[in-house]
This record gives sequence, C-alpha cells and structure tokens, in this order.
Amino acid sequence: MTFEDLHLGSILVSTVRNAPVLIFAAMAGLFAERSGVIDIGLEGKILASAFVSAAVAFTTRSPWLGILAGMGVSVVLAMLQGFVAVTQKGNQLVGGIAINIAMSGLTFVVAQYFFQQGGRTPDLGDARLFDVVLPGSAAVADVPFLGWFYTKLIGGHSVLVYLAFILVPLVHWFLYHSRFGLRLRACGENPHAADAAGVSVERTRYAAMLIAGILCSFSGAYLAIVQSGFFLRDMSAGAGYVALTAMVFGNWRPVYTFLGCLMFGFFGAVQIQLEGVDLPVIGRIPGALIQMVPYVVTVIVLAGLMAKSVAPKAIGVPFVKSR
Repeated sequence: MTFEDLHLGSILVSTVRNAPVLIFAAMAGLFAERSGVIDIGLEGKILASAFVSAAVAFTTRSPWLGILAGMGVSVVLAMLQGFVAVTQKGNQLVGGIAINIAMSGLTFVVAQYFFQQGGRTPDLGDARLFDVVLPGSAAVADVPFLGWFYTKLIGGHSVLVYLAFILVPLVHWFLYHSRFGLRLRACGENPHAADAAGVSVERTRYAAMLIAGILCSFSGAYLAIVQSGFFLRDMSAGAGYVALTAMVFGNWRPVYTFLGCLMFGFFGAVQIQLEGVDLPVIGRIPGALIQMVPYVVTVIVLAGLMAKSVAPKAIGVPFVKSR
C-alpha cells in the first residue's frame, strides 16, 4: 500500500467506530469524578463487562442479554468502588487500581477455565450486535459523496454507536440543567456546603457511581459484541486511561470531553491506516512505532493540559460529616 492509497473517508469512518469505547467510559468517569470520586477503575470495569458480555452473548446467542450481564458486573464493581471510597473513606486511587489489576487477571483465568481457548471466548458469530442500515441507503448508495456520507459515515453502525453520540447532549443536560446534576456537582466542589443545604453527599456519590457503572459497561460490551466479536485478554488496551485523559482534555465538561474522545479515536484510526503504508521520504514505519501513536498523543495532551485543567475541588477527598 502506498501513501496515495490512504483515504480520509476511511479514517473518518474508523474514527466514528473507535470513539464509542472512549465516549461511554469518559461519560461514566464524568459522573463519578463530578461527584468527588476518582474513577481510575474504568479500565477494570471495561474488561469485566467485555468478558461477561461476550460469555453470556455466546452462551445465550443473544447480544442483548450479553449487554445486560455486562452491565450487571460493571455496576457491582462500581458499587464496590463506592463502598471503598464513600463508606470506608479509603484511598480512591488504590481502590481503582486494585480493580484494574484484579479484572486483568480474573477475566483471563475465568475465560480459560470455561472456554479453554487461551483466555479468550469463542467467536460470537450471529450473536454479535450487527450494524443498522438506515432507510433509503440503497437508493443513495451510488451517489457521489452523499452515498458515502449517508451509508458509511452516518449509517452502517451498531445501535451502541448511535447511543454513544446521543449520550453526550443528554449528559450535558443532566449535569447542568437538572436538580440531580446540580447536587452532584455541588458534592464534587464543596460537599460540606451541599450537606448543609440538606443534600446527602454519600447517597449522591453512590448514585453517581451507579450511573458510572451502567455507562462504562457499554464500553466493554461494544468492544466484545460489536468491534471484535469475542473477548481477548486485556482487549481494552488502556481505553479506560485514555478516557480519563479525554476528561482532563475536556476539563471535566461533557462536550469538550466528547471532542477529546473524537481526537483520540481519530489518532487510533490513523494508526490503523498507517500500518503497511509507504510514506514519502520516510518509507514504511515499523508496526511497533505506529502502535505507539495514541499513547504518545495521550502523554502530550497530559503534559500540555494537566496544569491548565481545573478538576472538581473535592475530588479524591473522603467526605466526613461535620458534627
């Protein structure tokens, strides 16, 4: 493949398909961290929901049951995080990292025990969640640009892709225009003031973790049931940490966080497109270097924006009720 064979349209379509994993996880992290709980355990919840979704979908031949099962395990882990962070006033970073490490090993062991395929699940086949064909796609398929735009860029994706993009304005409205969103942000900025106003900080943070667990489960389900069609060890490949970086990029605001997810999705798509391509002057870049692209971008974004980003003031600080 040569440099001229690269197609911007393919990169844009891949961006749309890569972004939902990050969008779901980043929106989940927004709820948790806006309430004052550091959600570094996104990676572990993605892995757990990916494995359970794939295993249940394969067993029942139903992707929807797989999604529900993945949601269940993600919520359990989120509630465990909430118990450590909110009730026990424990170290939130340690609790999240413990979940990540535990799920990285446990999903592999359980997958190997049940399926005996080297720590992966069998191919889902017809139990995958397939793409949606928009009405009128056949009629416009051969029309220049419009056919590609309607059938490939807008259409031809799974339900979870559309859910991810619809989720962004919903989260924005929920955080900034609902009573619960106001209380949640108050708990993340000044929990003692919220408590004085009659808001239950602990209950609000548990509710935020519940929502975070539900949203994060869609990331894992999307990876296993839509993108890959099976579960593979550590298949999240740092998506939870990249989602956290997108939050920093977006200054803990839904729309800007969404743009950060698109940016990382774009560089992930470029990485895929560059493999095996002969670039002018440079030639063919080794695959190992190409795979570093999203992570190098992550480091650059963190180095450039961490000092300028303003996190919720009470994030990571256990709330102790005043007497």
